[in-house]
Amino acid sequence: MTDSTILPDASVRRDLRRRLLAFFDDRARDLPWRRTDDPYAIWVSEIMLQQTRVETVIPYFERWLERFPDVDALAAAPEAAVLKAWEGLGYYSRARNLHRGAVVVRERFGGRLPDTAEALREVPGVGPYTSGAIASIAFGEPVPAVDGNVRRVFARLFDDPEPPPRRLEAWGRDLVDPDRPGDFNQALMELGATVCTPTSPACERCPVSSRCSAYAAGTVAERPAPKKRTKARDAAFVVRVDVDAEGRVRVVRRGPGLLQGMWSFPEMEVAGTVAERVTAEAGPDALGAVDHVFSHIRARYHVVRTGTGSAGAGAAALDAAAWSESASVEDRRVRGAELNDLALPVAQQRIAETWLRDADVRR
Repeated sequence: MTDSTILPDASVRRDLRRRLLAFFDDRARDLPWRRTDDPYAIWVSEIMLQQTRVETVIPYFERWLERFPDVDALAAAPEAAVLKAWEGLGYYSRARNLHRGAVVVRERFGGRLPDTAEALREVPGVGPYTSGAIASIAFGEPVPAVDGNVRRVFARLFDDPEPPPRRLEAWGRDLVDPDRPGDFNQALMELGATVCTPTSPACERCPVSSRCSAYAAGTVAERPAPKKRTKARDAAFVVRVDVDAEGRVRVVRRGPGLLQGMWSFPEMEVAGTVAERVTAEAGPDALGAVDHVFSHIRARYHVVRTGTGSAGAGAAALDAAAWSESASVEDRRVRGAELNDLALPVAQQRIAETWLRDADVRR
């Protein structure tokens, strides 16, 4: 394909719209955010659905709207409560942006989300896709919403291995149905999620296979071309579960960086050999290891109990100034049951469970 984007002619556009809208009307999944026209609820769903499976999002979405039913409720909530409600969804910057966005919408837009894609871009965390999705679904603006599913559908429909953003935008803007833009954009997403899947696409069930250039050319499996992914690095951490004489454990709230605003046990990244040495020195206070994979890190947390009643040297041998509390914004002592009230990342929840099992054994 040349640099000039080739757009379908008017008759093809009409046919694609008709087929895709009929597909959506007949085969769209019944999802809670499709049962409302509330712009706030649609905004929440779109942020939650970024990099998260639909099945995972549904219960979070329903609980979120019970806890924060509108923009004002979310804007008034403390960040800690917002992060706690998001706990387990990952990519916590999305929750912080939702919270900041609610404050902006309350203060700059009178508590109502802007009704155009252009104005929506002024809300923190709302980019080209999200603004297009909200504007088209909630307000009926005929603008494109190109996510990963739509990119894959377009790459196959037009047999383009690596369509650049400007080309995807041009296709989306040209094809979007002027009368039902929200349904049309959702039809494309639904097609990519349920039929035109990354592997083993069900072309025989696709409503637009007769218009698909990749299907005609036999290149469906090659479209789009695989993205080059940055290899995640391996990282070792020593985690200190520091228990005082009253059985309370120390936790810190993380400052800027990975998992900002979340609570965790003090930790330090070390060489793997150092982690092994600390674990050996800890003796019976070594509580095992917890593995967790982030998008860019394969982390192994070596958990060591310190404080009252600890037998080994363990983490005490490490430079205290290097521990993560130096980058924290708050720290406190809590009892085991109180950990449930804090926003803990998944790996930290598992570390807490490891400590609590150990505490039961020690009783």
